[in-house]
Amino acid sequence: MIYSMTAFARRQLEEEWGSLTWEIRSVNHRYLETSIRLPETLRSMEPLVREAIRRKLQRGKIECQLRIQASEQRTAELVLNPALVTRLRDAAAAVREILPDAGAMSVAEILRWPDVIKEQDTDAEELQEQALGLFGEALEDLQQHRSREGQELGRFVEQRLQAIAGIVIELRGLMPEILRRQRDNLVTRLAELKDELDPGRLEQELVLIAQKADVDEELDRLDSHLKEVSRVLKADGQKGRRLDFLMQELNREANTLSSKSIVAETTRSAVELKVLIEQMREQIQNIE
Repeated sequence: MIYSMTAFARRQLEEEWGSLTWEIRSVNHRYLETSIRLPETLRSMEPLVREAIRRKLQRGKIECQLRIQASEQRTAELVLNPALVTRLRDAAAAVREILPDAGAMSVAEILRWPDVIKEQDTDAEELQEQALGLFGEALEDLQQHRSREGQELGRFVEQRLQAIAGIVIELRGLMPEILRRQRDNLVTRLAELKDELDPGRLEQELVLIAQKADVDEELDRLDSHLKEVSRVLKADGQKGRRLDFLMQELNREANTLSSKSIVAETTRSAVELKVLIEQMREQIQNIE
């Protein structure tokens, strides 16, 4: 199974007391990096959320946010959090000792501070259970999204693999004719110098041209890398890093092919190979 590292999921739970909403975003990243934003009342569940992510995902930058919205009835029953107001007062006083010109916090600023206004207490254990259950559903949605995106990426890469394989087959068919033409051209050019160039030197020049133009090894390695990319796409587990390495190897062979080019056909084929490889590389950056 191929998974993309780019996805989004949102799940909401409506209850009499209000609602819970999870949003999870995932983008590509070399490792698994998780950022979790929770209301203060559910901060203790962060390790459980992280563990759930580690069990499900292997790579990607994951951003999770949980929002709690009280119903209108509960909003009417909001109460002050005196302990937090006291801490804010003490912190403001400490700031004024360092910066005497600093203005005092207004009542409106204090009331807007997160968790200064508390909702009527809801059973914390039940709320955490609901939040974790909803997170599991959102995480499953995210994984399904990553799977759908991954299948699209896989099809994209397979199409490019087939195009590269076609170029390799075409080059193999052209090489005998290319070498024959190069030999004929060289013989023609050197015919004028036959009195100055001995037959042994002529044969050496022909051998050098043939060696320079011989790209059988590069074509063989391209074939081998293409088969390995196809195998990795079908294998289980992480694929992105291995595929990225294989793109480097494919690009190396394309560069060698370009450096050995002696006619327009091989030059054009090398350029087409590089374009296809770069297209694959860009998409593979999103594969887990």
